[in-house]
Amino acid sequence: MPARNEARSIERCLAPLQSWRARGVEVIVVDGGSGDDTVAHAQPLADRVCRHAPGRAAQMNAGAACASGGLLLFLHADTWLEDTAIQALQALPRGDVWGRFDVRLRSRHPVLRLVAAAMNLRSRATGIATGDQCQFVSRSLFARVGGFPAQPLMEDVEISRRLLGLVRPVCLRQRVSVSARRWRQRGIFRTIVLMWWLRWRYWRGDDPAALHRIYYP
Repeated sequence: MPARNEARSIERCLAPLQSWRARGVEVIVVDGGSGDDTVAHAQPLADRVCRHAPGRAAQMNAGAACASGGLLLFLHADTWLEDTAIQALQALPRGDVWGRFDVRLRSRHPVLRLVAAAMNLRSRATGIATGDQCQFVSRSLFARVGGFPAQPLMEDVEISRRLLGLVRPVCLRQRVSVSARRWRQRGIFRTIVLMWWLRWRYWRGDDPAALHRIYYP
């Protein structure tokens, strides 16, 4: 789990994983230089809390390097996994495998329900997964594509492209719950348009650093 200044939410995200830890799943948090109490809140609920320079891709690569398991799962600090998800992961085929979960946005707004449904359908059609969907990948396959690319945005899309060139993803129907805070903060329709515009520009070949400055002004 990459995190930065997530003191308010990280305990809620890590709490459901305690039953996973009891079954031998290793939980690793990589803090990217938080200025709040993220580390203090995470330490009692994780097997390891590492510190790394900020940058989600770099933090996730650092966490993967610390992990000892054969299957890596990348969970954002505003995302909640249900306990039943571990059963789906345990049933995955052996060998090279990667994929993601369906997503549910934590909001009753009907438009955001449609947004989540569209995300899931698009992912199944294209084979591209996003970080919100809690990507998972076997360690061997992760190593073959060189981990997450060293870029500040769209690292989830790029690693999906690289993995897709090797094997199709497993699209699990178990749902992960994602905070709707970015839609609330920026406005639902403005956020939808912004995200599609950034995706189009990335597909066109624009520099991820320039897109990052637009997304995080």
